[in-house]
Amino acid sequence: MNERRSLLRNDGLQTFVCSIICIILGLIIGYLALLVINAEGAFEAIVNVIKNFFKYPSGDARMKYFGSTLAKTAPLIMCSLSILFAYKVGLFNIGAAGQYCLGVAAGLYCAIILGLPWYVCLIVGIVFGAVSGAICGILRSFCNVNVVISGIMLNWISLYATNLLLKPAMDPTGKDTFRLVRKAPEAILPTLGMDKLFSNNQYVTIAIPIAIIMAIIVWIVLDKTKFGYELKATGNNLNAAKYCGMKENRNIILTMVIAGGLAGMGGALYYLSDIVQWNVNSSSVPGMGFNGIAAAFLGGLNPIGCIFSSYFITHITVGGGNVDLSHYCAQIADFISAVIIYLCGFVLFFKLFINSRMDKAEEKKIEKRKALAAKENKEGGNE
Repeated sequence: MNERRSLLRNDGLQTFVCSIICIILGLIIGYLALLVINAEGAFEAIVNVIKNFFKYPSGDARMKYFGSTLAKTAPLIMCSLSILFAYKVGLFNIGAAGQYCLGVAAGLYCAIILGLPWYVCLIVGIVFGAVSGAICGILRSFCNVNVVISGIMLNWISLYATNLLLKPAMDPTGKDTFRLVRKAPEAILPTLGMDKLFSNNQYVTIAIPIAIIMAIIVWIVLDKTKFGYELKATGNNLNAAKYCGMKENRNIILTMVIAGGLAGMGGALYYLSDIVQWNVNSSSVPGMGFNGIAAAFLGGLNPIGCIFSSYFITHITVGGGNVDLSHYCAQIADFISAVIIYLCGFVLFFKLFINSRMDKAEEKKIEKRKALAAKENKEGGNE
C-alpha cells in the first residue's frame, strides 16, 4: 500500500498522467466542436488531426513530413526552455515572443543584408534575444518593474523593430523576406547528412539536435550545479537568498539574459533553416513564444519533458491543417490546436488537485487511526 502511495506521489508520473488528461480533454472538446459544425465528417477530421504525417501511404512521404514536423518543433523547444528557465527562478517570461522576434531579426539581417555565415547569424540572434531579456531583468532588479509588464511592452516593440530591420531584406515580389537559398545559402544551417534520413528533406538541419542538447544543458544547469541552485533559491525566496549572501539582482538579470538568449536562439534556428520567411508587414506577435508557455507546463516544467511536449503540440498544430476545408472553415484547425494548447496549461492545476485529494484521504486515515487508538485505550482502561 505504501509503495502504491509513493508511486502516486511521484512527480514524473503525476506530470505524465495530468498531461494525458489535458490532451484527451482537448481532443474531446475539439471533436465536439467538429460535431456541432458538421457531424458527418467529425470523426475523420479529428483522426486526421491526430495522424498528421501518418496519413500519407508512402513511407518516404511520411518520413519527409515527419522531418518537417521535427524542424518546426526545434524553435518551440527553445521557447519552452526560455519560459521554464525564468519560471524556475520565480519569473514569468511572457516576453519570450519578443525575444524570439529579435532572434529572427538579427539572424536574417546578418544573413541577407550582411552576408555572414550561419554560425555568426546564430550567435548574433542569441545576443539580441539576451539583450531583450536583460532589459526586463534590469527593470525588475533596479526599478521593481514586473517582468510580465515589461515583457508585454517589449513584445510589440520587438515586433515592429523586426519589421523595420528586415524591410531592406524584403523580396520585391511579395511581403516576405528573401529565401536564404537564393540570397544567402551560406547562412542556412547545415544538415550534416540528417536530411537523407528524412527523404532528402532540406529543412532537417542541426537545429533539431541543438534544441535537444540545449534542453539537456538547461536540466544540468538547474538541477546539478551550484549556479542553478542559487537561481532557484532566489526564485523561491528572494529575501532568504539575500540573507544567505546570494546576489539576488545579479541572479534575476542573469536569468532573464539566459531566458532571452534561449528564445532568440529559437527564432534564429527556425528562420536560418529556411523553412519559412518573415512577413515584414506582420502586425501580430508570433505565437511560438506563447505556445512555449503551454509546452513548458505540459512538460511538467522539466527540460526533458519540454522536448516531448513541444513535439506533441507541433504534431497537433501541423495535423490541424489536414482538416477537410470543404466541410469546415479554415479556422477550425487553429481552433482545435488552440483548445489543446490552452488545456496544456492546466497540468499543474490537475497535479495540485490530485495532491490535495491524496492529502485529504491521508488525513482522514490518520484521524480514523487516532479515533480507533483512542477507543482501544478507553476500552482497555475500563477493563
